[in-house]
Amino acid sequence: MKRKGLGFYLRIYFKILAQDLKSKMSYRADFIISTFGMIFTNIAGFVSFRIMFGNFPSINGYNYYEILFLYGFSLISITPTQCMLDNNWSLRQQVYSGDFIKYCFRPINLFFYYESEIFDVKGLGQLAFGIGTLVYAWAKLGMAVTPLAVVKVTVYLMTASLVMAALQNAGAASCFWIENSFYVLDLAFRFKDYAKYPITIFSTVFRFVFTYIIPIAFIAYYPALVVLRPEDVPLLSWLSPPAGCVFFFLSYKLWMLGASKYNGTGS
Repeated sequence: MKRKGLGFYLRIYFKILAQDLKSKMSYRADFIISTFGMIFTNIAGFVSFRIMFGNFPSINGYNYYEILFLYGFSLISITPTQCMLDNNWSLRQQVYSGDFIKYCFRPINLFFYYESEIFDVKGLGQLAFGIGTLVYAWAKLGMAVTPLAVVKVTVYLMTASLVMAALQNAGAASCFWIENSFYVLDLAFRFKDYAKYPITIFSTVFRFVFTYIIPIAFIAYYPALVVLRPEDVPLLSWLSPPAGCVFFFLSYKLWMLGASKYNGTGS
């Protein structure tokens, strides 16, 4: 069978996306409420930052606007996972019911076919709020807006998003081996809440864990430093793009390994 290229998958994805959005837009009230609900959820996080910094002028050498920059960076970087990999939350039910077998007979990549079926529009509200927060913090910090800075933040945001996607893929894939796998996926997803803080506020043990074992420090902290503090960029920040690609590739292989062992019997 001839191997299908990127162009083929992009065409298929946009066709599936168009149909999914049409079906969602038929319930416009739900679309609007969900989008604004996500925005207000993030506003609540913004308010908590204001309250916290009302008592503490800085956290471990990072001022309010620097933390806000990390917060906005993390929101943007987790948005692709929110929007494009939301079907991972249904994987456990599909596997245990036996319905996942229907995805195994299409002549296209199984991971692509499964994940492209759902696009979570609520993530667009999160993206809008994240961009607004990042731009606001950028302006307040007085950082120059140069073509190089824009390229850096774009590249590092894209690769940082792969880390969050990797965590969710790995958590979702656990359902192929673990019966109560929801808690694994939920735990992997909840780690994103720690991504918006500087890794330096944690103890040495947690710094190691959040860098090399559960790499949430690569969702915002390390990649954001390339733009936030360009005069003092650690090596791990420069390694963020290849690290994101490696983590995602490994999670994809784990997901596909589990799918390859699926026998369609359910539970």
